[in-house]
Amino acid sequence: MTGKQVATLSQSPRNVVAGRPAADALSQVLADVMHLDQVAADSHFFNDLGADSLIMAHFCARVRKHPDLGRVSMRDVYTHPSIGALALAMAAPVPASLPEPSIPCPSTRSLASPTGKARYVVCGALQLLAFVGYSGLIAFVSVQGYGWISAGAGLFDVYLRSVLFGAAVFLGLSGLPVAVKWVLIRRWKPQQIRIWSLAYFRLWIVKTLVRSDPLVLFVGSPLYTLYLKALGARIGSGVAIFSRNMPLCTDLLTIGDSAVIRKDSFFGCYRAQGGLIQTGTVTLGKDTVVAESSVLDIETSLGDGARLAHASALHSGQAVPAGEHWHGSPAQRAGVEYEVVGPVACGALRRSAHGTTQLLSALLLYLPLTVGGIGILLAEAPQLSAVLQPGPTVLTTWAFYRDALAVSFVLLFVITPLGFLLLATLPRLLSRTITPDRIYPLYGFHYGVHRAIALLTNRRFLTRLFGDSSGIVPYLWLLGYDLSRVEQTGSNFGTEVKHETPYLSSVGTGTMVADGLSINNAEFSSTSFRVSRATIGARNFLGNRIAYPSRGRTGDNCLLATKVMVPVDGKIREDVGLLGSPSFEIPRSVRRDGSFDLMNRGEALRSGLAAKNRHNAASMVLYLLARWFYAFVVTMVVSGSAELYTSIGAEAVALGNVLVVVVSAVYFVLVERAITAFHPPGPLFCSIYDRRFWRRERYWKVPSETYLQVFNGTPFKSVIWRLLGVRIGRRVFDDGCYLTERTMVTIGDEATLNVGSVVQCHSQEDGTFKSDRSTLGSRCTLGVGAFVHYGVTIGDGAVLAPDSFLMKGETVPQDASWGGNPARQIRPGSAPEEEATR
Repeated sequence: MTGKQVATLSQSPRNVVAGRPAADALSQVLADVMHLDQVAADSHFFNDLGADSLIMAHFCARVRKHPDLGRVSMRDVYTHPSIGALALAMAAPVPASLPEPSIPCPSTRSLASPTGKARYVVCGALQLLAFVGYSGLIAFVSVQGYGWISAGAGLFDVYLRSVLFGAAVFLGLSGLPVAVKWVLIRRWKPQQIRIWSLAYFRLWIVKTLVRSDPLVLFVGSPLYTLYLKALGARIGSGVAIFSRNMPLCTDLLTIGDSAVIRKDSFFGCYRAQGGLIQTGTVTLGKDTVVAESSVLDIETSLGDGARLAHASALHSGQAVPAGEHWHGSPAQRAGVEYEVVGPVACGALRRSAHGTTQLLSALLLYLPLTVGGIGILLAEAPQLSAVLQPGPTVLTTWAFYRDALAVSFVLLFVITPLGFLLLATLPRLLSRTITPDRIYPLYGFHYGVHRAIALLTNRRFLTRLFGDSSGIVPYLWLLGYDLSRVEQTGSNFGTEVKHETPYLSSVGTGTMVADGLSINNAEFSSTSFRVSRATIGARNFLGNRIAYPSRGRTGDNCLLATKVMVPVDGKIREDVGLLGSPSFEIPRSVRRDGSFDLMNRGEALRSGLAAKNRHNAASMVLYLLARWFYAFVVTMVVSGSAELYTSIGAEAVALGNVLVVVVSAVYFVLVERAITAFHPPGPLFCSIYDRRFWRRERYWKVPSETYLQVFNGTPFKSVIWRLLGVRIGRRVFDDGCYLTERTMVTIGDEATLNVGSVVQCHSQEDGTFKSDRSTLGSRCTLGVGAFVHYGVTIGDGAVLAPDSFLMKGETVPQDASWGGNPARQIRPGSAPEEEATR
């Protein structure tokens, strides 16, 4: 699906400035921005003047500040790429046949009054106590169960006890979140909850428990929909949900019969904005489709048979009528049909059998192996089991530390290579049972094989190890990617690449891919699935966070910008750039991005690539050493708690659980600080064969960010960010934001950062790397899934809507509301209305 070249310019009441036509005023503004004497009305911004998106973002900001000129967005600049064309578009009325896509704007804008320090500290203390208490409960149950299993007589008795204990733990961990939700919340209803209040603490307790429930691991299974029903969701028959983004306010979620929600979509039924948690309904009718990487804000709906395309979003208040197909962010009528895989027979018996098989496999195989594996480890490693025996401590002997280092070394440097052998053989053999482009029913043998292939071949540890280096090419080839004739650049792929099946993933010669590519070469309905080849052409560059479908209509020499909605209809796009959702055409490249082309060919390329490979190899070694030593440190913490267990009992295990979290955070903070001690990230404009860029790649690779998820929604997240170098204000609420360059971000007091939001202070386009600082003002809000590029300033109290893409160099005024992909002004700055909430 492709976006139309719609007019989005607002009309100014006056088109003259101080007696001059609007074109003269625009020309003068652009000349000032580009430091030119004058700009001709017919000069192309990019081809003739050599401007780029950063320069034009500054131009748009200057125009918006001018009292006598209308608003101008980046979409307008690309659609009308000269002063003359832009002035004509501003002067002409918007044609009735090309209506401006509306971006819903809340009728009232409620902001909580500033949260006091006492409330903030009390909430954090309660969250800490809750975590310690839960850790103590887990420790007590684990100790009792281990003692009971160890008392078994013979192998079969131990297995039987492991099954019974594992089943009891599984049922307990599955049922506890449901029970706590009904006790603390009863039924969710549309409301506003002040962040850091006691009501928010109850919300956080429920959110933490329901998202740590083991049934979350059964996404894509009928067991998952049963879990959501138990939490209060109204879900019809035959519904299939493949997104791992767990909804929270389940009583506000209604899904009709045979609806499907595909992977990486957000439909949480809540959002954070202006110091408040706002809950609201999400309603999907019968036979609806929500495609990959889409966002459903609160108070949104799709009628029966409606479809929302991939990389699209419904903003609050939007409703897709029955039978219509919408796309874009914010969504609008697509004008063409969004095709989905056809249905097949998939009745209740098949679904029940699949769920039962999954449950029995977990209870009879995986849980006993996990529980029994601990006993086997202790039995086969006397030095580890010795810490559980009374008597003199073994932690003071060198032999224990030597053996612990050896065990951690074997786990990392021996098991990992063996994993390569598994990845190269088993998934490839399994893939022979699935025929491309053939439609299979869900929840059968072929579905199980496909899920196994996806699980085995998407290993984040290995993708991060080899990404941003020459090693990623042979690794993806080993998995089964068709990479044609590779032109090695040392940065062919980033550290985040995923797929449904690697054996139907093709990438052309000379193509480079940034982080966050998701190749969606499997399509799902509520009853069926089909795998098809996804082909990315030659000499492409793909930006960040792109969901590439198997029906993508792009060919050779394309620039796919960050968060672009890849078109799936119309002609094959070649020799162009694509930006936005829905996408529209932009120049493939600009003069600034070709500044380092001489380093990308001949002897300069050979010598630069060799030096880059050496530096990247050292980064990979550091990555492995950091994980090896981390495993050793965790072993020490666990051994220490086991040593104390002989004297104080289960409390020692609970203490060990808490210390593992604390030590993990401290360890990776120290690792990151060590990496940046001599070369902290800063503004850059350089080639990818510049040593400064290689240091940035090391910064992205060696530290870890996974541990940060534990602290989402707590005051401790801000503490961690501050330790990592973020200039962060007081009482910031972070529900799951990702900051790529921590030392280059400034966040003001009481800012609100939603789950899935990203602040990325860099951009790579072909062989050129650019980076600059970004600033988020006090009390501003980043919506769910919003993406902020580098060199951006967001004013105090401003709001960026869900799934928006704020381009590099943009300036969002104070108290303004922006949204869309690319983001533009929804409402100018105004004084927010404060509302007292509980």
